Amino acid sequence: MAKNLAEVYKESAQKYGDNAAFYSKDSKKNYIPNLYKDIYQNGIALAESLIEMGVNSKENIGLMADHRLEWVIADCGILSSGCADVPRGTDVTETELEYILNHSEAKVVFVEHDKMLEKLNKVKPKLPNIKTIVIMDPNSSATGSGIVKMAELIEKGKKLIESGSKKYETRVAETTDQDVFTLIYTSGTTGLPKGVMLTHRNMLYQLEEVLPVIGVDKNTRILSILPVWHIFERVFMYGSVYVGASTYFTNVRDMRDDFQKAKPMFMASAPRLWESIYQGIYTKLSDPKQTPPVRKKLFDLAYFFSKHFHASVRFLKGNEVDYEGRNPIASLFRGIFSFLVMIFSFPLYFLLDKVVLSNIRKAVGGQLKATVSGGGALQRHVDAFFNDIGLNVIEGYGMTETAPVIACRTWQFPIMGSVGKVAPKTEVQLRDFNGQLVTHVKADGSIEGKRGVKGIIFVRGPQVMKGYYKNPEATTKALKDGWMDTGDIGIINYKDCLTLTGRAKETVVLLGGENVEPVPIENKITESPYIFQAMVVGQDQKNLGAIIVPEFTKLKEWCASNGITETDEKVLVENPKVLDLYKKEIKDLNSAKNGFKSFEQVTPFFLIVKPFEVGDEMTNLFKLKRHIITEKYKDKIAALYKDK
Repeated sequence: MAKNLAEVYKESAQKYGDNAAFYSKDSKKNYIPNLYKDIYQNGIALAESLIEMGVNSKENIGLMADHRLEWVIADCGILSSGCADVPRGTDVTETELEYILNHSEAKVVFVEHDKMLEKLNKVKPKLPNIKTIVIMDPNSSATGSGIVKMAELIEKGKKLIESGSKKYETRVAETTDQDVFTLIYTSGTTGLPKGVMLTHRNMLYQLEEVLPVIGVDKNTRILSILPVWHIFERVFMYGSVYVGASTYFTNVRDMRDDFQKAKPMFMASAPRLWESIYQGIYTKLSDPKQTPPVRKKLFDLAYFFSKHFHASVRFLKGNEVDYEGRNPIASLFRGIFSFLVMIFSFPLYFLLDKVVLSNIRKAVGGQLKATVSGGGALQRHVDAFFNDIGLNVIEGYGMTETAPVIACRTWQFPIMGSVGKVAPKTEVQLRDFNGQLVTHVKADGSIEGKRGVKGIIFVRGPQVMKGYYKNPEATTKALKDGWMDTGDIGIINYKDCLTLTGRAKETVVLLGGENVEPVPIENKITESPYIFQAMVVGQDQKNLGAIIVPEFTKLKEWCASNGITETDEKVLVENPKVLDLYKKEIKDLNSAKNGFKSFEQVTPFFLIVKPFEVGDEMTNLFKLKRHIITEKYKDKIAALYKDK
């Protein structure tokens, strides 16, 4: 069994050498297979060249690129040289690039193409450690001192190996599972990025214990769309290599076509992807020009029967979430009712599913067994929609510091309203705001303490990071006696699964002392077809407010139907009738009938034109940088509460 990830690449080349490992695209966007044996041979050749170049064992090597075949080869080469990679995508800012490469003390950096090299060159004078820049794109025209083509290094390494040099073998043999394999700098919502040190053991645990839960094997086709430098996507990348599966690279622009070309069975995804697809479906359905009224009615009927059929099946199988501990007698009557609903709805569900809903599944290739959603909370109505139309969503929970999986739904317990059971051999504690233990999920899966009670989530297990690079203060703050403070709030529900309810670091504290978790409120508000994004505010105020980004396409349709001829978005966000519309939408959704207490209800708000964007107001995982947004709109926020 492999003791490090370089050996995973080697063993997979031996087992699956003639199988396609990764599919890249040619100039006509056709998929081209790349074999396991070729990936490995190029990887070790690159490693041999890096060692010959003077790269020492356990050095950090920059890897600034998006997902492509050369990324995998570079990763294999770096690991086979006994080093750790320091990855980031090409959307990295110049400030981040300078900080990351200096802080990691990288001497060698791989860059994807000329455009990325141009960005690097702007900060190069401030990077005294960088001695060699490796260009991954074979079509690059870049030349100059210290610049070398990756293809040239591979060819040089092959000749060295042919001549009998195999220094990479010594490096791999000396690499233990406790050595760092990657140094990932979190984009974070506050402060400077922190370098998360993940060890080979952290990732090997995911491959050995978590991957079997998902059910990926050598016959699986995986579509890759998330940034490969992010640890969530890397679990799938290494997992694919580990079991001999095939991975197809895609992007948002080509995704629709690539669903048909690859016909994937699995894919890792961020919640925003499925929210966008969900909104796209309903936008098309609500447009008479695209969907005739008869077809819209047929879809509504199909979804009605599908929703009730699947809800009944979930309850009868024991896969419906339970937050309070259901009464056995009530469950009995609910079970009888669910059985009757299932029996009577099945004929129409079966027929309409074949005629209507199967077309949606065909749009994603027709063979998508499941998507694993992570990196943020999937909104409940989006989660339910896709599960109810036959597209399984396996929602998981984790963080970069835990490599990343802490909990994940399984095929046995695909319980919506939860992120599944805690991962094998992992301990989770829920502690109240005073640090007192509320619930303890032990490594063997047994549970002590209370169910259904909120607490801050702490985790301890083989996936927890080694620490933050050159930052003992932050490491000590995050890790105490091996326990990682996630900063997230959750409960262990009565199905023994973990449900996330908010984030401690995002908690808004009102003047009355009430602690409010903004994410559930924001998720509910954005269910409105007129609201694209929302951020709750109100720290140290009497009540909650919100910053709202309108869904302008729907808003303009509403305006046209309500006698408002104005189209300038800057003017629309100040229009009294428009503000009344949003007041009503917020009040209807963020109400007591939807489970929100009086102090959890938003009253003042304002509309803005510019959406929150990655690299500005959002992280790469689409999480709000609350401190940035608060600072940017501090005057408007202050005006909300003036004289109130």
